[in-house]
Amino acid sequence: METIAHWTTSIVLVGTSAFLLGMLVRSIVHERRDSGIRRIWRNFGLSLTFAALFLVSWVAQGLAEWSAFVQEQQTHGQAARFSEFWVAFGQSTLENWQSEFLQLFSFVVVSAVLIHHGSSESKDGTERIERSINEIRTMLREAGLPRVGSGSGSGSG
Repeated sequence: METIAHWTTSIVLVGTSAFLLGMLVRSIVHERRDSGIRRIWRNFGLSLTFAALFLVSWVAQGLAEWSAFVQEQQTHGQAARFSEFWVAFGQSTLENWQSEFLQLFSFVVVSAVLIHHGSSESKDGTERIERSINEIRTMLREAGLPRVGSGSGSGSG
């Protein structure tokens, strides 16, 4: 059972991380090729910074948990085995990821359904823009100017 837990943890943690980093690299390579971008840091600095922060914090979490794991094993008079630590580390990492994905998913769903007036995430932004455009069209019409961009495609008013 321990072997299954070890391999499952390895596949999920390493696989997920490799997939995300691979997609980042693939995206940068395609974007550079398609648009001719040459300056990587200037054009992809945000993604690279967050990827680096993720890796650094994950390594720091691992080191901190390893230290706590070794102390706990010594307290119980047992030797610290990496395979046991890896499963515990995987469990805490996956719990973190699960809560973060749930939080992000909840925010996306709730902000798609509910409105916070004036928030850029809320759907009321489009309604305000359409209302403003209609007010501008009305003022232009009242001023005697021809209709432009009415959306009808004919160009006549």
